[in-house]
Amino acid sequence: MTSPSDSRAQLSRRDLLTVAGAGGAGLAAVATGPAAIAARGSRKIDTSAGDHVLNFDLPGVRIGSAVYPDGPTGCTVFHFPKRATGVVDIRGGSPATFWTDAMRRGASPVDAICLTGGSLYGLEAVAGVATGLLKRKDFSTHWERIALVSGAVIYDFGARTTSTYPDRELGQAALEAARPGRFSLGARGAGASASCGKWLEPAVKRELAGQGAAFGQKGAVRVGVFTVVNSVGAIVDRNGRVVRGHLDPKTGRRRMYNESDGEVGESTPRGNTTLTVVVTNQKLGDWELSQVSRQVHTSMARAIQPFHALIDGDVLYAVTTGEVGSSKDRKQTRTVVDLATRLAWDAVLASFTGRNDKDR
Repeated sequence: MTSPSDSRAQLSRRDLLTVAGAGGAGLAAVATGPAAIAARGSRKIDTSAGDHVLNFDLPGVRIGSAVYPDGPTGCTVFHFPKRATGVVDIRGGSPATFWTDAMRRGASPVDAICLTGGSLYGLEAVAGVATGLLKRKDFSTHWERIALVSGAVIYDFGARTTSTYPDRELGQAALEAARPGRFSLGARGAGASASCGKWLEPAVKRELAGQGAAFGQKGAVRVGVFTVVNSVGAIVDRNGRVVRGHLDPKTGRRRMYNESDGEVGESTPRGNTTLTVVVTNQKLGDWELSQVSRQVHTSMARAIQPFHALIDGDVLYAVTTGEVGSSKDRKQTRTVVDLATRLAWDAVLASFTGRNDKDR
């Protein structure tokens, strides 16, 4: 028989963080490992699409979002049922990713991508997606049937007071909720507690952002850009006006990143990241796919200022489902780039859809 102190010692780090997220309430109720697991299993999970949804026509990808409302925090899963090919472009000084080494070396097959809150702890949700795929008939422990799942995180603790983070259960819930042609905007999935515009703190206030998306088509070529904006920089529209972040509490005006007025602190708040997934049906070769990722990621600096800072962990995936065209068609590669660079700005601007001036 174990003593109460022994049972307390059996609590995992996740159990302790869960209890801490509730302000320490209910510690006795989760005194043992099994009880803690039962408590987690009964936690409310929201996989609804929400009030703001982008509908698009891009076969080959299914997207689902899941949120723990008591965080709030969540994750967003991109599932490619017929397996896709992708690369990753990682910039900024503070990334946290899962299975990106192969995708950094060149084009690699990928079954799913999970974007998640919870900083490093949130990588557990990525593993949950892999576990969820393993339960399906298309996957097994055979070398050639391993579920290839990649993921990246944002640090969303800065916009909330809880220590709740996306775990295996939430990752699997997002996978099960994945549907074609639908992407939830704003405070959904990994964007539940995302924020932007912190470069000039404490002279200004950050504002809540979220996840955004945009879709475009030219001929047979289709492109979707999906992003979670949790940037140190503010969001800027096509007229060069700051539309989210860097809010001056004295004037109610949003400042540009170089408008400091000498009030900026010596250190900028850490824990910032923008995560992006670009998906196209156009076949692209290894070199072309890598160039697309670099060009689109670079173009996003127009919409987020500043971008790719030392305290950002920006990650962009460029993925092709390979359903149309030829990988040697340079004209169509340019079409993908032209569409994606424009759509990326639209996606960033859509990231705070549904947020109002009271959502800080």
